[in-house]
Amino acid sequence: MTRVLLVDDHQLVRAGINRLLADAEDISVVGEAGSGEEALRLVTSERPDVVLMDVHMPGIGGLEATRKLLRADPELRVIALTVHVSEPYPSSLLEAGAMGYVTKGCDEREIVRAIRTVMRGERYLGADIAQRMAIAGLDGADKPFEKLSRREMQVMMMITEGHRPQEISDRLNLSPKTVSTYRHRLYEKLGVSNDVALTRLVIRYGLVDESG
Repeated sequence: MTRVLLVDDHQLVRAGINRLLADAEDISVVGEAGSGEEALRLVTSERPDVVLMDVHMPGIGGLEATRKLLRADPELRVIALTVHVSEPYPSSLLEAGAMGYVTKGCDEREIVRAIRTVMRGERYLGADIAQRMAIAGLDGADKPFEKLSRREMQVMMMITEGHRPQEISDRLNLSPKTVSTYRHRLYEKLGVSNDVALTRLVIRYGLVDESG
């Protein structure tokens, strides 16, 4: 029996995935987490084989949570489950050690197939994600977010979600001055002058849904 931990900050999403996996006789959901921090705690107590990890969550987020989980347990299989199909998220997650990447729009057969595939020690990419990555690798297009560090990416995504500097400071355990430094560094690296322009750039590259 494959033991699965669901990690997503939306309870309805977790409930939906639970229902999708209910009919798979070889898969058992052993726990649910609403954040990366909670996932770190539950992995220790529930000992799952596979973690279905939402990429974009408050706090440390799916990318950093994946890194931390795999440092603690290299045998753990992480599958990113997300709305994001554009760079840099697929490459970043795979480089961090995730073995699968599927979108939330996939059907239950694909999620089950992804879980079974990574349990065999093989990588699984949803078809739409694989296509995007192939195109990105061939077209030679500029990829501005590759210039960013892991922390800069975290700060950027929180800014584009509308979080205030103090909230970013509290969640990421940074001083307000450091958050301000990251913000201005983002402006310089990405060639923008304010948060509105930064958000537009992030939307244009598909890292967030324009509808919010």
